[in-house]
Amino acid sequence: MLKRTVLVPILVLGIAVAFFLFIRGHWTTGESKARVQRTDDAYVKADETSLSTRISGTVRRVTIGDYQPVKSGQLLVELDDADYKAVVGEARAALAAAKAEYTANQDAKRAADASIAAAQAGIGQAQAAMAAAQAGIAASQASAAQAESEFKRQQALLAGKATTHQQFEQAEAAKLSTVAGVQGHTADLSRAEEAIVSARAALAGARQQRAALDAKDAGILAQIDAKKDAITVAEVNLSYTKIFAPTDGAVGEFRVHPGQLVGAGVQIVPLVQSGIWVEANYRETQLERVRTGDPVDIHIDALPSQTFHGHVSEISPASGSQFALLPPDNATGNYTKIVQRVPVRIDLDQGQQISQLRPGFSAVVAIHASGATTDREAEPSTGSSPR
Repeated sequence: MLKRTVLVPILVLGIAVAFFLFIRGHWTTGESKARVQRTDDAYVKADETSLSTRISGTVRRVTIGDYQPVKSGQLLVELDDADYKAVVGEARAALAAAKAEYTANQDAKRAADASIAAAQAGIGQAQAAMAAAQAGIAASQASAAQAESEFKRQQALLAGKATTHQQFEQAEAAKLSTVAGVQGHTADLSRAEEAIVSARAALAGARQQRAALDAKDAGILAQIDAKKDAITVAEVNLSYTKIFAPTDGAVGEFRVHPGQLVGAGVQIVPLVQSGIWVEANYRETQLERVRTGDPVDIHIDALPSQTFHGHVSEISPASGSQFALLPPDNATGNYTKIVQRVPVRIDLDQGQQISQLRPGFSAVVAIHASGATTDREAEPSTGSSPR
């Protein structure tokens, strides 16, 4: 009797332990092979953009009210643009002044080119005059030598009373005339040489001026490019005085009002874009048979009488904890195994009335997994599961 009292509890405990180990080893196997995978850890999602200012200014007007639908490119907020228009005008005036300076520099370059041409022509004329003077000197020297010879002959004849005083005086006058001609041509040669030196100096000065104007040209062109860039920056800043909706959607609550002075980076209004999807966070043990494109039934808690349909669009490449700000570190002595959740994006099928859906709504999602082909595969196997 005592043995039976001891053996029965031990036998019951052993059966319970074996049953527990069996369920533990095959629980996830049955869950992963199920034909339909459900979760209530799902929410309606949409891209949200917080629109903000790029510049500082005073709010002139807000064109729509809170929570209103908007179209892409629709004006939402307008800032006072008087200061920015003045900056654009100033930049354009500076560009016009730089272009005028460039035009004046081109005129100066043409004047310098004319000076260079005139100096070159002066050099040519002076060289021609020098050549003529040199030829005149040579001719005058020959005439002077002949006149000197005739003078000496007449002088000798006059001493022998073989000629008259008149002929002697004529020879003397001819001699003096040729000497004066040589001196005159020599003076012409000196003037021609001085003209050449002066013309060459003028040419060097004109060329130096031309080079300086070329260098100034480069500086003015750089200024023109800088002025154009300044106009671009000013026009871009002017365009920032109007804030438009970047895409279709609906705005939240405006955080600025007319007359308010705002700085750069101030948040204006959140914009919820029109594209809506559902994010379902499935346990990692549920995704063995889930594939991209699998059909999905969706029940929204806020709309219990409607069933929405969609399909699996993407499966996250990592569990949700890996994208957390502080991912868990399991390399510690206090390790506890926790089943991880993997985000699955579900896109809603076209043709449904989804205008009532709002980001943040809770949902219950059922994925018809394409990997589960038979009911037999959905049943737990009898074999042991590795730990």
